Amino acid sequence: MPESRNPKLLLLLVSLVALSQSVVAAAEPTERKAVLVTGASSGIGRTIAERLSTEGYYVYAGARKEDDIDSLSSMPNIQGVRLDVTIQADIDAAVAQVEADGRRLHGLVNNAGVVALGLLAETAESDLDFVFNVNVYGPYRMVKAFAPMLIQTKGRIINISSMAGIMSPPAYGVYSMSKHAIEAFSDTLAYEFGTVGVSVSAIEPGPFQSNAVSSSCQRQQRQDYDPDQSWFPELAAELAAACENQMDFPKPDPVADVVLHVLESDSPKSRYLAPSDPSQATFIARSLIKEAVDLSEGQSYRLSRDELIALLDAELADAN
Repeated sequence: MPESRNPKLLLLLVSLVALSQSVVAAAEPTERKAVLVTGASSGIGRTIAERLSTEGYYVYAGARKEDDIDSLSSMPNIQGVRLDVTIQADIDAAVAQVEADGRRLHGLVNNAGVVALGLLAETAESDLDFVFNVNVYGPYRMVKAFAPMLIQTKGRIINISSMAGIMSPPAYGVYSMSKHAIEAFSDTLAYEFGTVGVSVSAIEPGPFQSNAVSSSCQRQQRQDYDPDQSWFPELAAELAAACENQMDFPKPDPVADVVLHVLESDSPKSRYLAPSDPSQATFIARSLIKEAVDLSEGQSYRLSRDELIALLDAELADAN
């Protein structure tokens, strides 16, 4: 004789199974968060794109060359996009592509950048235009174009600045000027976009593996720059030696780590230092402290040592 079944118990079990299935379905993401990364063909941008793709993000990876676009598109969760940040038509096409895909854009990583090495008084104005067109006007164009999407999602704007945006080493003057501009750009964006729920962060990497410096050295060679004719022979010789003996730097994984943190944090900071060596963090902190002292000592209005330390203590307390 078959065992009798309790209909109420059976109904309860069916309900529990249905509930568990609905919970699993709710826990599964309906879509991957989309992020657009400019300058993703190599270096920092490529590393960021690859890292985000492995973390489940859908990455629109901007590049200029067809081979790079194809290479990026061959990777999981990455769509290579033809994107030169100096060409408005490319930017407009990228906007149209994201819109056509129906994806909600969670983040914009303004990484595309170039370097122009040279002593400022001997630098051609065309080099200044070249660097600012990519490093400053590029992020400006991208933010304007994608602002509606980012406001809709209350997303993230991440500007890849540089340690050179905090201090200005010799021979990097034009590059430093552009990155100082990005620091100001990020500060103003943070206030303005903060009013509509979009966070803005600037990341200041140290020197990592990149093609930017070698490209700049090749540009100098094409311009027939002669260090022997320089007004600053000592510095010109050092610059020539730097181009001939380029250093090996580590891979930019720490920068990708910070980008991932900003995208996933409920309250990202406005600035993140990403040194390639711990000593660089000390150097930058000392540079900022020196600037604070310079703006106090010998000035018409100065702060005492105790007042400066009190200000530092207050900022540390707020940060914690």
